[in-house]
Amino acid sequence: MESTFEHLLTTSHKADLITHLNSNPRDFAKARKLAISNKQPYSQKAAWLLWSCMKENDQRIKKYINQIIKFLSNANDSQLRELLIVLGKMDIDDDEGKLFDISVETWKKVEKKPSVRYAAFKIMIKMAEKYPDLFHEIQILTNKQYTDTLSVAARNSIRKRIDKISAHRLQHNI
Repeated sequence: MESTFEHLLTTSHKADLITHLNSNPRDFAKARKLAISNKQPYSQKAAWLLWSCMKENDQRIKKYINQIIKFLSNANDSQLRELLIVLGKMDIDDDEGKLFDISVETWKKVEKKPSVRYAAFKIMIKMAEKYPDLFHEIQILTNKQYTDTLSVAARNSIRKRIDKISAHRLQHNI
């Protein structure tokens, strides 16, 4: 049976959902729980809604980071993309290595949707900015084998991100 909140997820426009979540804290918690469950199509939409209305390093998400990361291997591609976007907006401390590994494995699966892979790549870049020693590994993972399945725009975006980090590293002799 579809709950009232689940019905809202599938029938309301994004702006209305964001307004609803911002004025109904209990439904934010429902969205968070639903986002890390296997109840499609609601789970993917709940994850999409979370990143759409959350703040950077949102305290309502912070204590659930570990649960979200653990769930990633159970998520379908669309839900995985949305959850990676949520995690990309958070400062990750304890589970950085696990998140980096999941992101690398997702990135390497060239058969996955490009949008999922790109969300994983953005996590990898965020980690490399924090831990410069990871940058070399990411450079290797941006060869043609991994980028040929992406659009020209995505490849250009990736190249710009790599070039920006390379320039920063040169400037700071890293």
